[in-house]
Amino acid sequence: MLKEETYLILLKYLVAKTQMEEAKENILFKGFAERLTLGITQILENLPGVADVRFAEREPAEKRNLLSWEQKNTCILPEDLRDFYLTTDGFTLTWSVELDNECVPLGCMTINSVGRLCPLLQPVSLFSLPNAPSLADLDWEESSRESGPERVPAAPHFDARSRIFELDSCGGNGKVCLVYKNCTPGVVAQQNEIWFLDRSLSWHFLTATFTAYYRLMITHFGLPEWQYAYTPYGPSPQAKQWASLYQPLIFSSELIQADAAGEPFLNKLDPSKAFKGKAKGPTPSKKQSAQCSSGSAARGQGNTGRLGGTKR
Repeated sequence: MLKEETYLILLKYLVAKTQMEEAKENILFKGFAERLTLGITQILENLPGVADVRFAEREPAEKRNLLSWEQKNTCILPEDLRDFYLTTDGFTLTWSVELDNECVPLGCMTINSVGRLCPLLQPVSLFSLPNAPSLADLDWEESSRESGPERVPAAPHFDARSRIFELDSCGGNGKVCLVYKNCTPGVVAQQNEIWFLDRSLSWHFLTATFTAYYRLMITHFGLPEWQYAYTPYGPSPQAKQWASLYQPLIFSSELIQADAAGEPFLNKLDPSKAFKGKAKGPTPSKKQSAQCSSGSAARGQGNTGRLGGTKR
């Protein structure tokens, strides 16, 4: 009996200790997630209609993997991106909205891991045709000089002058890239910027550092097509609707684009008018219709008489 009681007490103690350790780990993970996401998870959870906010926990990247990536690609990772990978090997935060009692995925914030930080331009295969078209053919004209009062940085090239690596695929709406410009074959590249490549293969400058881009991504909640707010044509009307709903402070007239009439895009839909049935007019009575027919016939006879008089 004493042995069984002692065993039960020891078992309860081990279970309680395990639960305490798990609770401690959960608290530490929540604190880590809040620091890494700059508290955006709590903000999203308090927004109306937002559900299923998920942050994927990842282990830190190993230093040897970072050194291997730099040696393989002949590039030096920026210090802030290196520190980010030493904290977490990639970043993924998603959230959904409730529509008709169903969770619809909406926001997505992604930073590829070191293993998926691949070059945008893959080396040419030995089995490819010698005159096969490639992205390098888009650099046939020199249009990358800085011009204008805003001094926009020179756009990257698709040939050996730039080394481009994909940070985020943007759900198929484009690509956010880590770009090294003015590269020389065999020379280690160090200077880098963050650029956005849209679906028309046009480049758009985002930020000069990874830290600035990371804050920009967090600030925009990872909404669909938020990168297009920094393009001349802006995001799609549907993306603007989501931005106006969940980003009232950021979705201002400075970032949104004007429509064809020169007015900013606003939701001018009036449900009381748009979904209201057409009002039917009063149906004329039979007497009124008979009178109208007789009156029109008399008018017709008068008109024929006048026409006959003119002929005479």
